[in-house]
Amino acid sequence: MCGISARIGEEGSLGPLLTSIKNLEYRGYDSAGVAIRNGDGVEIKKCGGEVAQLESAVSAGMTDGSIGIGHTRWSTHGPPTDENAHPHTDCHGRVAVVHNGIIENHAALREGLRGRGHEFTSDTDTEVIPHLIEERLEDGHDPETAFRSAVDQLEGSYAVAMVLGDEPAIYAARSGSPLVVGVGDSEHFLASDVPAFLEFTDRVVYLEDDDVVVLTTDGYRVTDGAGDPVVRPVETVDWTPEDAKKGSYDHFMLKEIHEQPMALRQTLHGRIDGDDVVLEDFPPGSFEGISRVQLVACGTSYHAGAYGEWLLSNDGIDANTFIASEYAAYPAPVDEETLVIGVTQSGETADTLEALQSARDRGARTLALTNVIGSTAARTCDDALFIRAGPEIGVAATKTFSSQVATLTLLAERLVRDVTGEPTADHEARLDALADLPEHVEAVTTDTRAEAIAQQRLGDDGHFFVGRGNAFSVALEGALKFKEITYEHAEGFAAGELKHGPLALVTSDTPVFAIGTGQHGNRLESNINEVRARGAPVVAVAPRTATDLMDAADEFLPVPATHPDLVAVLANVQLQLIAYHAADAMDRSIDKPRNLAKSVTVE
Repeated sequence: MCGISARIGEEGSLGPLLTSIKNLEYRGYDSAGVAIRNGDGVEIKKCGGEVAQLESAVSAGMTDGSIGIGHTRWSTHGPPTDENAHPHTDCHGRVAVVHNGIIENHAALREGLRGRGHEFTSDTDTEVIPHLIEERLEDGHDPETAFRSAVDQLEGSYAVAMVLGDEPAIYAARSGSPLVVGVGDSEHFLASDVPAFLEFTDRVVYLEDDDVVVLTTDGYRVTDGAGDPVVRPVETVDWTPEDAKKGSYDHFMLKEIHEQPMALRQTLHGRIDGDDVVLEDFPPGSFEGISRVQLVACGTSYHAGAYGEWLLSNDGIDANTFIASEYAAYPAPVDEETLVIGVTQSGETADTLEALQSARDRGARTLALTNVIGSTAARTCDDALFIRAGPEIGVAATKTFSSQVATLTLLAERLVRDVTGEPTADHEARLDALADLPEHVEAVTTDTRAEAIAQQRLGDDGHFFVGRGNAFSVALEGALKFKEITYEHAEGFAAGELKHGPLALVTSDTPVFAIGTGQHGNRLESNINEVRARGAPVVAVAPRTATDLMDAADEFLPVPATHPDLVAVLANVQLQLIAYHAADAMDRSIDKPRNLAKSVTVE
């Protein structure tokens, strides 16, 4: 949550800072602010609302300078007001700080600071940090020592960046929240995520927990928690600035739905060789000795993990999926033969990281299935497998779900071969269908009646999504997408569970989206008949060949006929489009849905 940015260079920093925090609005957008060191001290502009409102405030008058920090907020402590917006300062306005994360001991720190005469102007946990730094500076410590001393007192997760009115440097640290350095020729950046500064540089340094970095006009240096110099590699990201722009699309979400064929081609590139899979860091035999697989994830990634569980279980592997926050609280049994896969788009999801740490501490082997090279999950797990979907800016995940499922399908084949010594029963057909998946997704996005059907269903009381087998996880995902961006009630069910309670809610104003895969057709048709008998309109999403479902439903959204294990991925694209067009018709804030943020780095 929240987006931090910082910039130091020879020219003015205000413009690049505003660009950077605007690029980070997917991490939070209920308030924003900047602090510029302009030669006369630190000048701050901040306000409740989106970055566009901050830009208006800045245009009314703010002195530029070569050093600055910025922030776009997702509220945890205190409502989104001008006072609670970052940056926060000390009593004298010398120290300015931006922060991502949660300071768990902020109440005790605040009480002590107040007792020593400090005054607070916000409800945030962050505001204790500049006051702690102020005290150390007044004790005669140099800025870096004062910064380190303050950070050492914090409990919880944080990424913090600081500027001083009388010091030509930026100081920053991370522990449990992401922070990355952007390395330029005559300027350097800090940010919570790479898209913040893609317009300015593609060279990045991923900081690790307890790292402290000091940026000056001459460069940067990184030290560890003990103050010893460390070298973090400079990596070049293969994302382009255009990847993080909407282009001709009205919303990032729609752009990313249509990017799924390209994302899938990137995911699959070089990984299918005839009837075999080639995973770059996992040659044959990589998973010998594994007897059990557990997948831990949150939200959309959890639904992808559940899809992967279904694949693995059908292939004879003992597999289970866990909501990461529950796994951390009530960990499942593991041993050295257990592979725990953390499915996380960002690689920074706090609950998933905690679940992985719990598994690792108890002797399990861990694997991060993620989109971000250099992320915490990728660095701290025993292994990492990248989905290669490119940057995703829309808060509602779309292309990363399909890429996660495709990657899990490949991983399932590798696991089955290593554990059983044999390929899956119909591996050739499934791999052929996987190779065709980009083309099939493109067929869905270029020829769909999703918008017309979404228009028909406006004003309904609720929306049910049902499926069997792997379509159950897509039913959950379809309902999540719908509620995320329309703010309307939606629920996903295993189709067979309708008669065990949910039918009580079915009326003529509760449409049911039934997802067919080419399997369980007769049973799903029976479920459709059950709800239609109670007046509910039914939209079937299934292969074109599923004429039985077409005849049983009121509306039919076809997808290409392919291997049953992958039909649900195509159905999911139709459901993404349904959610998008319904939200668009209701004039919802599609890319910035209320109360949500993209990367959940707090628990």
